[in-house]
Amino acid sequence: MKEFPEQFNALLEKYTELLVGETDAAKKEMVTQYALYSFIAKNMPALVKHWNSLYPEGKDEMKRIVGEIKEMNEAHRAEMSRKQNDE
Repeated sequence: MKEFPEQFNALLEKYTELLVGETDAAKKEMVTQYALYSFIAKNMPALVKHWNSLYPEGKDEMKRIVGEIKEMNEAHRAEMSRKQNDE
């Protein structure tokens, strides 16, 4: 199925837009890393714990990414709420 990569990219783009309000390449990459890390952490927590101990700088970067996504998500939700209240 050669159109699958495009279809999956559309899913990722929409998820990024809904999560943080923007869909540029850097935001999509951050959201991809965040989503994959979150999935692995939930399904194989021992693996993530091991990785975190092997790569503390990677763990710190992941914490930064999660924090940045959280801030963007909160700002996006506030903007969407403001727009709804204006209507």
